[in-house]
Amino acid sequence: MINSFNLDPESLDWEKVNGMMPVIVQNYITGKVLMFAYMTKEALNKTIELGKATFYSRTKQRLWTKGEESEHYLFVKSITTDCDRDTLLLMADPVGPTCHNGTESCFDDQPELPFAFLACLEDLVESRKQSSPEESYTAKLFKNGVPRIAKKVGEEAVETALAAVTDDDREFIGEVADLLFHTTVLLSAKNKKFVEVIRCLQERHSDFSNYKIQHAIKKSKTC
Repeated sequence: MINSFNLDPESLDWEKVNGMMPVIVQNYITGKVLMFAYMTKEALNKTIELGKATFYSRTKQRLWTKGEESEHYLFVKSITTDCDRDTLLLMADPVGPTCHNGTESCFDDQPELPFAFLACLEDLVESRKQSSPEESYTAKLFKNGVPRIAKKVGEEAVETALAAVTDDDREFIGEVADLLFHTTVLLSAKNKKFVEVIRCLQERHSDFSNYKIQHAIKKSKTC
């Protein structure tokens, strides 16, 4: 059974794990570990069919789709196996908290990855769309519209460039932070996300890498 996740359930070592495949779930944007659970072959097939993480509950002795009661689903982005094919890694887009205690992760004390803060900032900025402009600077920016936000990004870009040529590293880092913040607001105002920018960078990197390879081949043929 080949599917959109490019995983054949029959190729996994179900015998080694006695039919209970350990599963690690991570947030596909932040990399944060969300939970650990088990899947039977039936649960894995159900996950592939629904696109929502479905596990086997050893307590309830049945399949359960995460969020079937709370609607806090885990929309699966990818499924991969380890080198021994006896453990799965799910990258997922969570809706609401993952843990039954109401926290983002069942491993709530894990250290925050530095780059993951951008995702948190993005969520915070998005939430400010519902705030009062009198109480929130970000909400005021949204109220003023895209042209004003874009102008502010331009101002911050100039201030960042000017700070870069000084010897004040603290000022420079502060201006970069301001630029990133206002860029985040502009992305949100345009209903875009950082992940789209990252994909663009990845595509450009891939295109550039392919160009370098082709250029090297062409050069070797002329030598």
